[in-house]
Amino acid sequence: MTIQQGTSNIVAAIGALKSVVRGEVLQPGDPTYDEARKVYNAMIDRRPAMIVRCADVADVMSTVNFAREQRLPVSIRGGGHNVAGFAVNDDGVVIDLSPMKGIHVDPARRVVRVEGGVTWGDLDHAAHPFGLAVPGGIISTTGVAGLTLGGGIGNLTRTYGLSCDNLLSADVVTADGALITASATENPDLFWALRGGAGNFGVVTSFEFRLQPAATVLAGLVIYPLERARDAMRNYREFMRTAPNEINAYFGFHLIPPAPFIKEELHLKNMCLVSVCYVGDMAAGERALAPLRTFGPPAQDLVAPTPLPAVNSGLDALVPKGNYDYWKSDFVDALTDEAIDVHVAHGAKVPTISSGMHLYPVDGFASTIGADATAWGYRNAHFTHNIYAMDPDAANTEKNKAWVRAYYDALHPYSLPGGYVNFMMGDEGEERVRATYGSSYDRLAQIKQQVDPGNLFRLNHNIKPTA
Repeated sequence: MTIQQGTSNIVAAIGALKSVVRGEVLQPGDPTYDEARKVYNAMIDRRPAMIVRCADVADVMSTVNFAREQRLPVSIRGGGHNVAGFAVNDDGVVIDLSPMKGIHVDPARRVVRVEGGVTWGDLDHAAHPFGLAVPGGIISTTGVAGLTLGGGIGNLTRTYGLSCDNLLSADVVTADGALITASATENPDLFWALRGGAGNFGVVTSFEFRLQPAATVLAGLVIYPLERARDAMRNYREFMRTAPNEINAYFGFHLIPPAPFIKEELHLKNMCLVSVCYVGDMAAGERALAPLRTFGPPAQDLVAPTPLPAVNSGLDALVPKGNYDYWKSDFVDALTDEAIDVHVAHGAKVPTISSGMHLYPVDGFASTIGADATAWGYRNAHFTHNIYAMDPDAANTEKNKAWVRAYYDALHPYSLPGGYVNFMMGDEGEERVRATYGSSYDRLAQIKQQVDPGNLFRLNHNIKPTA
């Protein structure tokens, strides 16, 4: 029986919850309900019975207890970016952390604490005046929570590691409604699981990160003609084999947006490119990036000294809320000539301005961390590719999906088992989840049994508790 159908017990429980939480409790029919249930992916159209927009940790604890006692499914919403749409559900409870925006920067200790509703744009804004940053993603509207719990690949990965590699501690509300801290010294098994195990283990209400020096970086796009894509990708491969950790650079296929700083003759043309971010001395960066910037020659070189927050928000306009999104992703240990041929064949057919393929490096400093040091276990991989189609028109969905699937299926034979949970859709199945965590899965299942034996937090790429 759903909340909408109602019983006197449920009605009483809702009244009790509303009496103790400080945030909004939204239900169908409330004026802001329809907007609050939307996530970035417009393919996700779900109607939860209740959305609790939590003001603080006490609200989270009360809502977890309510959902457990009423045996209702639970979604956890941070930024709402996750393409799988797990942040919202049908006929259950959404624990919405977006009002929890607290940030405290300690520049002397190079530590920052952020609440669960903070986005990477919020965090960049707070840390940048001190010349510091936490390695995050490439879109500033992404939530810190979801990205970190799934790993966290972005513009600083090769220099400072994944987002989860810079996590020092986390406050977690577990399935029994208790608040506990996880760190290297306190609940260390849970701390290990949180770094890559996604939202399986509770509601993380705050994160404490190590801050890294990164202020103005040498960054931007190097755009190549599509007819040079094969050679450009091979050049990128050879360049990345010996690139120092200061260099972060991902390869992509895109329709070039009609931005005023891009040559007009390139607008809306299908091109390939490398997006670079060099952390360190500018003169040294100019020398180090020369093999990418002189190859071709490029159709346009947009690399320049840039504040890191501007780098991390540069693609925001291409990923607005409300697109119909479909993604497929894999890890690879080598970029072979055969894989490059697949990229060239399918990358030439990018369907929309918000679609494309990104090939992200996950080596450098990230690869120096032990394979079993975190639940994120792809320390042997060199790249992950994300093939994504995003379109504001629902009528194009099947056509866009077909492009993604054909590209992915052709590349998959050259890939490692499993995938990056932050890029995975919601229908990829238990076998794919097990492959993603590999030899770590059994340990994760045991930790899940300890903190969530009833699998309350199951709306995710689910790790089932050990029986």
